[in-house]
Amino acid sequence: MKVKIYKSRARGVFTAPPSKSMAHRQLICAALAEGESKIKNIALSDDIKATIDCLRAIGSKIEITENCAKVRGISGKLPDDEVVLNCRQCGSTLRFFVPLCMLSGKKAVLLGEPSLIARPMTIYEKICKEQRLLFEKTDKSITVCGKIKGGRYEIPGNISSQFVSGLMFALPLISEDSKILLLPPVESKPYIDLTLSALSDFGIDISQNGSEYNISGNQRYKAHDTSVEGDWSNAAFFEALNLIGGEVEICGLDENSLQGDRVYKELFKRLKAGENEIDICDCPDLAPILFVLAAYLNGAKFVGTKRLKIKESDRAAAMKEELSKFNIKMQVNENSVEVFKSNITSPEKTLFSHNDHRIVMALSVLLTVFGGEIEGADAAAKSFPDFFEKLQTLGVEVKYE
Repeated sequence: MKVKIYKSRARGVFTAPPSKSMAHRQLICAALAEGESKIKNIALSDDIKATIDCLRAIGSKIEITENCAKVRGISGKLPDDEVVLNCRQCGSTLRFFVPLCMLSGKKAVLLGEPSLIARPMTIYEKICKEQRLLFEKTDKSITVCGKIKGGRYEIPGNISSQFVSGLMFALPLISEDSKILLLPPVESKPYIDLTLSALSDFGIDISQNGSEYNISGNQRYKAHDTSVEGDWSNAAFFEALNLIGGEVEICGLDENSLQGDRVYKELFKRLKAGENEIDICDCPDLAPILFVLAAYLNGAKFVGTKRLKIKESDRAAAMKEELSKFNIKMQVNENSVEVFKSNITSPEKTLFSHNDHRIVMALSVLLTVFGGEIEGADAAAKSFPDFFEKLQTLGVEVKYE
């Protein structure tokens, strides 16, 4: 899908959509519980649909009515037969479900788009090798077989927190006790905190001592009714409109949220103040919109960027390519990105999404000032299916082609 965005000044009230990060975690916990849970304020983005499909594949009954998910759990018992799970393009879904699939001892095939399956899975590969479990990877699937064991897990702290969360979902359900030790430096810790919060709500106890997490075995998930909080990650794109001339009031966010991307307010202030160096190792999903604002405001250098290569796209390289069409100059290094204050011009060429939802949304914000079109804009549906409709409610003119 191609969209054309015309020069517009955004005005109005924006209510943050439900947090995709929390919805994943709450749905998984509810599906593993005994009994029925209700999760309100569910938004059916492509990623959340992937998690729901996978939960149904392992036996959970999930009914969605009026933005509420009614989840009948499986009491921690996976099917005795081989299961096939379609993770689509969602990294969270894939990495959360690999350890869960190793609870039954039966074969499980996790499908996904080639770009998803190509993302690093070395942590799970190593665990399977050490425990003599099957781990087979093709360009379209990952197959695992065998029961995961308890014990001590040493995990590098500078890799995706999704591996840690995946183990935290599964290990409480096995008979042995386990320990997860995160080796420094530890990045993306806020996402681990979100997982711990969801687990606690559903009756799972994991004690923490610094970077060490102690997990007792033989625990049981308990049904729990809850609601998905507002998403700071996606709200950041609409808050950014205020830094480029918009007048948008942001509602529906919990100021006490554990979401790491709540830091966007502080980072936006630092960009306005002209601060030169900003570390984004704990909030890599903010990178595309931070690059846009840095170019528009005062320029900035961002460090802690190395994991941008393994997102939905190589985000730093993709943003450099697309922002160059605005005459914006960027320098991409191994673990840093410098965005130079530029004489920004309207793009004469079509912009491309690189099949990355956050690149689509970041470029859309800039196009409200300069106008232009994006090919592959439907990638926004991965996390925010009504993103363009929300822009339109604020007076931004959008045309679909």
